[in-house]
Amino acid sequence: MTFFTKMFPDAVPLMPTLKTDYFENPTCSLGIIRCFPWSYEDKLLLVGDAAHAIVPFYGQGMNCGFEDCVVLDQLMDAHGEDWKTIFNEFEVSRKPDSDAIADLAVANFIEMRDRVGQKEFLLQKKIEAWFSTKYPEKWIPLYTMVTFSPDIRYSEALREGQRQESIMKKVMALDNIDSKWNSEEVENLMLELLNSK
Repeated sequence: MTFFTKMFPDAVPLMPTLKTDYFENPTCSLGIIRCFPWSYEDKLLLVGDAAHAIVPFYGQGMNCGFEDCVVLDQLMDAHGEDWKTIFNEFEVSRKPDSDAIADLAVANFIEMRDRVGQKEFLLQKKIEAWFSTKYPEKWIPLYTMVTFSPDIRYSEALREGQRQESIMKKVMALDNIDSKWNSEEVENLMLELLNSK
């Protein structure tokens, strides 16, 4: 209770059974479901967590399921009651995105666990935010692509995030990057690296 009172003083009064709940509710393991196919003939289709459950470290599980609904609805509009075609196109189109968000969620856990307290990581995010503000059409941070950009597929965000990370490794390797992080030299290097890919 000392920890919760110190770290979450505004929440403790809202949880009158906190101590009991904390010790009596079991923890469970987390898992990822990667299966395929998601359909059986024209009779059954798995969507949402049944097809692609993910760990919660990006907060995108329900959103991914809602995206399934949107894509399925569009395919139903396009193909009427041709369920075999609908199911096939659905699972083929959604599988790359469900795999991507599963990978992104695990990577985000590792980032939160290992990197967010590191000075170098914080500087990298600062540089990315600065550059994105100057060039929003050229650089959308990965978190923004995943969480706030419904027009960007998870698979596209994963690829672009990997490209950005390779660029940032080169930027972070510059001598004295901490003192020149928002310099013309860094800006020009990032633009050059973006244009070379």
